[in-house]
Amino acid sequence: MTNIKPIRRITIIGTGVIGASWASLFLAKGLQVVATDPAPNAETSLRKFVDTAWPALTRLGLSPGASQSNLKFTADLPQAVANADLVQENGPERIEFKQKLYGQLDELLPADVIIASSSSGLTMSEIQKGAAAHPERCVIGHPFNPPHLIPLVEIVGGTKTSEETIRRATEFYASIGQRPVRLNKEMPGHVANRLQAALAREVYYLVAEGIVSASDVDTALSWGPGLRWGVMGNMMLNHLGGGPGGIEHFFHQFAGPTTAWWKTLGAPVLTPEVQKKLIDSVHAEVGSRTIETLEQERDEVLLGLVELRKRSETAAPHESAAE
Repeated sequence: MTNIKPIRRITIIGTGVIGASWASLFLAKGLQVVATDPAPNAETSLRKFVDTAWPALTRLGLSPGASQSNLKFTADLPQAVANADLVQENGPERIEFKQKLYGQLDELLPADVIIASSSSGLTMSEIQKGAAAHPERCVIGHPFNPPHLIPLVEIVGGTKTSEETIRRATEFYASIGQRPVRLNKEMPGHVANRLQAALAREVYYLVAEGIVSASDVDTALSWGPGLRWGVMGNMMLNHLGGGPGGIEHFFHQFAGPTTAWWKTLGAPVLTPEVQKKLIDSVHAEVGSRTIETLEQERDEVLLGLVELRKRSETAAPHESAAE
């Protein structure tokens, strides 16, 4: 790849929840977006999502040139990718589908155009087998739902992905305010979903064993460690947990108890009976609230947290040893 022109025109393939959220974010950052999806009423649903997300994006701050009028839609794939600087693919999690799609994109796009997949369950090494001519420009750019509010993007290359592609993708996501994290090795579920899965296993175990209700375990998480996790990650919090002695003292003090707890962690089997117990407990927690109401509650608090973190980082710019 030799083209270093800025990434200004994005093609969104697949306009479900993730694709629509990506489109909203890109538009808010002043980018041109062309979306494509063969599903009936896809354009109507997409524009409705963007319109609904726009007040939150406005509150977070629109970039110069940001406008919903920069969104174009076509069901024709070749037309959608014409003149694209980057493709954000959000198709079904089926390897045969993705390999066929990447074969089409490989033929349609110039070699310098990055193809980024939002896939959470498939590896790029398998996906890029469909792009026989230029697999080096294919990379995982996995967001955290909803990407127009949550900045995390996991960057994962396949065996044939070039370092230049990883660098350009990382720089692009960072340039629009996202927080890219690079995985040095491919892992099923990447990082964030694996962390969620590890926690969910113990949550399901505690509820299934009758140790705690869904409501109380959610309270324990969201009003306990979850508050701290919204500020700092596990490793930095461990460093603080060691007091003046930092991470060294933390391990000296807590390595023994922690490893002892590991031995008692559960490994629940999600049988129909266990699932019913979990479902019943969740519905008791939900009460009369609708999904829409719960989403609004979640997003309002998320907005406040994102705004607070932005103000904090502006006052004290983020630095790390890697930087």
